[in-house]
Amino acid sequence: MNDLLGVAVLGAGHMGADHIRRIDRLVSGARVAAVADPETDRAKDAVAGIENVSVHAEAVAALDAPGVQAVLIASPGPAHEDALLAAFARGLPVLCEKPMVPESAGALRVVEAEARLGRRLAQIGFMRRYDAEYLRLKSLLDSGRLGRPLMLHCTHRNVSSPPHFTSAMLVNSSVSHEIDAARWLLGQELTAVTVLRPRPSSHAPEGLLDPQFVLFEAADGAVVDVEVFVNCGFGYQVRCEAVCESGSARIGDEHTMVVTSAGGAHEEVAQDYLVRFADAYDREVQAWVDATRQGRVTGPSAWDGYAASAVAEAGVRALEEGGRVTVELAPRPDLYA
Repeated sequence: MNDLLGVAVLGAGHMGADHIRRIDRLVSGARVAAVADPETDRAKDAVAGIENVSVHAEAVAALDAPGVQAVLIASPGPAHEDALLAAFARGLPVLCEKPMVPESAGALRVVEAEARLGRRLAQIGFMRRYDAEYLRLKSLLDSGRLGRPLMLHCTHRNVSSPPHFTSAMLVNSSVSHEIDAARWLLGQELTAVTVLRPRPSSHAPEGLLDPQFVLFEAADGAVVDVEVFVNCGFGYQVRCEAVCESGSARIGDEHTMVVTSAGGAHEEVAQDYLVRFADAYDREVQAWVDATRQGRVTGPSAWDGYAASAVAEAGVRALEEGGRVTVELAPRPDLYA
């Protein structure tokens, strides 16, 4: 067991519990050494049957637990800044779920703290970069076979939203994945945001502006549109079509099982992001463990986390105030060049 990377998992909710299961059962080269969650009973349930793991109510206690060599942050977004800075202070490599920090000012503080260290410790959990379809699309765009990308058409749908979900969270939580995917696919920063508000669905909770139509402008002139609909009722769908000068490419058409019976056919639709992106999460965590064991940090950086928060913040302003809002980014530190 001494040759396994000891990981402290912060947060034992839906995402955290899935990562605990993943590290324990699927990922090679690592083990769950500690778990922290204010609801310690939930944490104990998540690690039931796993040996040599300590459970804590406080994140810092888990970071200081025996055998901890790295940290996976899956707690709510507002807790991420303190956890990241505490990990940096201990020299611990971190995989942090998105959003890195919801507010751009806090995200910038994380970037500046890591830059002062002079080395990367954080990888941010934009797992679509590890999805097989997204990787194929990225490779195709980078090859130049279709010419320059002109537009990205994106769809992001959920069965239903949790009780605490707000209109702003459609942008800064749901669409944050599209923000990072667009930056990554295009190789460009996003410079402006406009949000259109169709009439709300009758299935949306009272007061929730759902769906929304989000329009991003990229630095090189490409345009990205996102339909986000978090109470569609029928399934979890993520799609992306790149329209280029000499062709187009689309991913996310659910090549899943089709059942034919009783004079009809039924195609399965994933009901949850943990189902749709299960393989991507597995590859992401395995890549993080492999790199960490080699003393390296790869994948989306703290700068990517900051940029996503800054773009999302501009998007929320566009939602609330109307009109086109420009994205203001701080100078990029040399660490992330």
